Amino acid sequence: MEEESGEELGLDRSTPKDFHFYHMDLYDSEDRLHLFPEENTRMRKVVQAEMANESRGAGDGKAQRDLQEEVDELVHLYGLEDDHELGNEFVDENIPRTGVSEYPPYMMKRRDPAREQRDWRLSGEAAEAEDLGFGGWGSAGQCQDLREAYRYTHGRASEEYECYVIPEEEDEEEAADVFCVTCKTPIRAFQKVFDEHKEHEVIPLNEALESAKDEIHKNMYKLEKQIIEMENFANHLEEVFITVEENFGKQEQNFESHYTEILETLAQKYEEKIQALGEKKKEKLEALYGQLVSCGENLDTCKELMETIEEMCHEEKVDFIKDAVAMADRLGKFLKTKTDVEISAQPEFEDQTLDFSDVEQLMGSINTIPAPSAPVINPQVPNSATGSSVRVCWSLYSDDTVESYQLSYRPVQDSSPGKDQAEFTVTVKETYCSVTNLVPNTQYEFWVTAHNRAGPSPSSERAVYMTAPSPPIIKTKEIRSCEEAVLICWESGNLNPVDSYTVELTQAESPEASGVTESVVGIPTCESVVQLQPGRSYIIYVRALNMGGPSVRSEPATVHTIGSYFRLNKDTCHPWLTISEDGLTVVRSERRTPARELSPSDTHFTRCVAVMGNLIPVRGHHYWEVEVDEHLDYRVGVAFADAPKQEDLGANCLSWCMRHTFASSRHKYEFLHNRTTPDIRITVPPKKIGILLDYEHSKLSFFNVDLSQHLYTFSCQLHEFVHPCFSLEKPGCLKVHNGISMPKHVTFY
Repeated sequence: MEEESGEELGLDRSTPKDFHFYHMDLYDSEDRLHLFPEENTRMRKVVQAEMANESRGAGDGKAQRDLQEEVDELVHLYGLEDDHELGNEFVDENIPRTGVSEYPPYMMKRRDPAREQRDWRLSGEAAEAEDLGFGGWGSAGQCQDLREAYRYTHGRASEEYECYVIPEEEDEEEAADVFCVTCKTPIRAFQKVFDEHKEHEVIPLNEALESAKDEIHKNMYKLEKQIIEMENFANHLEEVFITVEENFGKQEQNFESHYTEILETLAQKYEEKIQALGEKKKEKLEALYGQLVSCGENLDTCKELMETIEEMCHEEKVDFIKDAVAMADRLGKFLKTKTDVEISAQPEFEDQTLDFSDVEQLMGSINTIPAPSAPVINPQVPNSATGSSVRVCWSLYSDDTVESYQLSYRPVQDSSPGKDQAEFTVTVKETYCSVTNLVPNTQYEFWVTAHNRAGPSPSSERAVYMTAPSPPIIKTKEIRSCEEAVLICWESGNLNPVDSYTVELTQAESPEASGVTESVVGIPTCESVVQLQPGRSYIIYVRALNMGGPSVRSEPATVHTIGSYFRLNKDTCHPWLTISEDGLTVVRSERRTPARELSPSDTHFTRCVAVMGNLIPVRGHHYWEVEVDEHLDYRVGVAFADAPKQEDLGANCLSWCMRHTFASSRHKYEFLHNRTTPDIRITVPPKKIGILLDYEHSKLSFFNVDLSQHLYTFSCQLHEFVHPCFSLEKPGCLKVHNGISMPKHVTFY
């Protein structure tokens, strides 16, 4: 049938030579209306003829199949197999053929001026094509007939189909390449220069990404750790739950199996005891009744005698005497008769001993269970202790019945011989116990036994638990700081060593940072240099850690990252000098020269009457000021820690100083290093000297603070850290001012 249709239509199976295929989705193509060449016009006529035949009622099955096969062949020939909505692939008949072409609403998603211009041009070309004889493809005639034929053969004659213009892709927005730390959002680089992010801190996007990944990984690690702990705890709870359920189930079965037997035994005992009590009751009551009858008879006789005697008393003397003799004999006989006035049966009940030995035996058979097996004590879980308590857990992996546990513990013995540590015992019903009143940072060994009515279990293996440390003690007088960092020193506060320390920082006087704490963990020693932000105030705490967990926070210490702050080091002080309580003033008093010289020392000055300052070992720039008396002989500068303590400041290659001497109303200033000084004249004696130590440029500069005047700058070889030095050649005092911002007149020379 297909071959006949092909021959009838005059179509070649191969693609026509002059046929150019354009996909129907290309609405913007200028060749839109040239899809079908002229030689294919007869194909349209055939389709029109078929549609006319169909409309006249040629609806037999064979004609319908022929029509479907012909349309399918046309679809195959022009490559439309994948286009399910054939009708909409052609120029829509609803498009007006006037001068301006407007797509209906269901054909457009947005207006495009350029596209409307192309549609205008296409409408003109469509009119020309219609004049040439093949514009019917875009008319409401043959195009509609072909569309309806295709829909009819595919069961879609009544469906409506929409054609959407594919919008042109808009240019993608430029991707962000930096990260604003202040706003915590990615931005583009030009926004840092022109936008509201101009004054904000920005970092490369990759760096921000890595930082975010690290933070997420840390949180994931903590979360995984917490999940593992909770899973272990849940497993332990499940084991305990199952054990308790099984034990109670067995107890219920045991009671149920013996319940009937016990009731029968008790019923038998009840009947026996009730019968015995009834017989005893009858015996006592009969005895008492007989005694009661005899007592009544005696009582009647006594009453009769009394009445007879009363009647005799009213008789004449002769009759009375006659009756009295007879009555006396009768009374004598009656009184000689023994009257039983003792109760034959006492009212008290006898103590009836009930023999329940057989019942007890039955009850014993119910409770006959073996002694439990030895519990298994768990190793210590991290962070399960405080400074005075630990939480000890254990497990019972058997199905034994346990009524209680006995936990014993004692401190771990040291190597001292003959020292027996006291043992302590706690009885609990759970498989855990929080033991209190312990010594901080101390190891204890624990063991546990399980108990029931049958007796105790064997003892578990011994496990060592450790209490958390005591809080460290911050040495506030030894805190040193600069604009970028702070050096904190503390005492451990524990006799035994700890594993590490943690420094916690909280910004003070910052509402947005309220409660935000940064931590520096894993510090092995009792001091640490912590990097900070300049111009801030911080509250610092220290915790000690061991396997039991962290200690509570130490007492807080407040530090400021405004300038460089340090105190004078008393360990380097010459014996003739005195340092004030705040560590910022040095005084040389009037005193006689000692008869003998001081012995040399590597730690404190002996020949040079000087003292060093404890400057924080952080590179960068440090600034401090020294208040001096203009008539005082002094030296101020810096020196290495290993500078000779037997030589004056500036007398060697390890120290630099500014020296002032006053003699005969004349001031002399020298800037000494290795005993050499430049020729410099200072006309106005400074009362406050500013000193700038610049590690970055290896410079040491001196300034007259009151005049904002630069005095001199050394170029130093600072291969190590140096310390501020202050020397008094005559009695007087020097006062150090530090922890201050660098003045504007201080520049890097």
